[in-house]
Amino acid sequence: MKLNDIDTPAVLIDIDRAEANLKKFQTYADNHSLTVRPHVKTHKLPRFAKRAVELGAIGITCQKLGEAEVMADAGLTDIFVPYNIIGKAKLERLANLNERITISVTADSEVTICGYAEAFAGRHKPLTVLVECDTGMGRCGVQSPEEAVALAKLIDASKGLVFAGFVTYPQTGAVEANEAFLAKAETLAIAAGLDPRIISNGGSPDMWRAHEVKSATEHRPGTYIYMDRFQVAKGAGTWDDCALTVLATVVSRPTENRAIVDAGSKVLSSDTFGMEGFGRVVEYPDAIISSLSEEHGTIDLSSSKNKPEIGDRIRIIPNHACVVSNLFDSVILISDDTVVEVAPVAARGRVD
Repeated sequence: MKLNDIDTPAVLIDIDRAEANLKKFQTYADNHSLTVRPHVKTHKLPRFAKRAVELGAIGITCQKLGEAEVMADAGLTDIFVPYNIIGKAKLERLANLNERITISVTADSEVTICGYAEAFAGRHKPLTVLVECDTGMGRCGVQSPEEAVALAKLIDASKGLVFAGFVTYPQTGAVEANEAFLAKAETLAIAAGLDPRIISNGGSPDMWRAHEVKSATEHRPGTYIYMDRFQVAKGAGTWDDCALTVLATVVSRPTENRAIVDAGSKVLSSDTFGMEGFGRVVEYPDAIISSLSEEHGTIDLSSSKNKPEIGDRIRIIPNHACVVSNLFDSVILISDDTVVEVAPVAARGRVD
């Protein structure tokens, strides 16, 4: 099967580039005495999760229990879920997973910790919990090292729970602030007689600066396996590192400078990350994907010397590869122009 045999729109994964990306960061981490715990939200494929572990990753990261359940069913045995698990139904699922594999979670409030303690008190296997710290991202997480240590003490004192350390998903470019927060939290925790054996840092945009967060013991890159337009813009990789592309067909040329492709917001997602347009057209890099409706992508060709015709097929590097993965039931794994496998996206839609 060749690329010309594939109907569009379709997601293509260059397995040689994905492999190279996995190896490159694993080598970097090994050279800087960091463990790697890659985030599977980007690909949602057990084969790539397993491959990362084969190359040296300590385990994997899943954002939601649904992803973790899929990966556990596929044979992954060490999973971190950096999310507040709230509610009786989810806590029961978490307890079941904890009996099957090595799993850890996060908390950033007393409410979350008390929920864990109630669910795990009396069970023969305790739950491992890290305190989530907001070091600039402005999402979840405690707001100061002092708050982090207060929660660490609560975890340590709670039956059924084990305190393991601190975790952050930092703001891009805030390496120094991230290190300062985590280092202080670690120092305060040790002074309080606690053992923060894991200091977990994350993100792909700053992954080549991960060694500058000297208190961190592990790093959780996600998009690094595929790369995308945003990662290239941030200097994490180059266009030649981008393993995921969307194959699309030009279905209309209403004007000289406008082309319409069969890839809209249900294919490319509407994320821009502050960039102009919704992706990079590989064959026409000066073109701009100017707008998306659900099933149509509009391409502005006014700055492009060469222009596609109706029926031409193009490849698009999306702004955000992770969302694109979750929009498709399957992806097409390729090597050069040869189809290697049509792979179901096993954890697609598992946002529960």
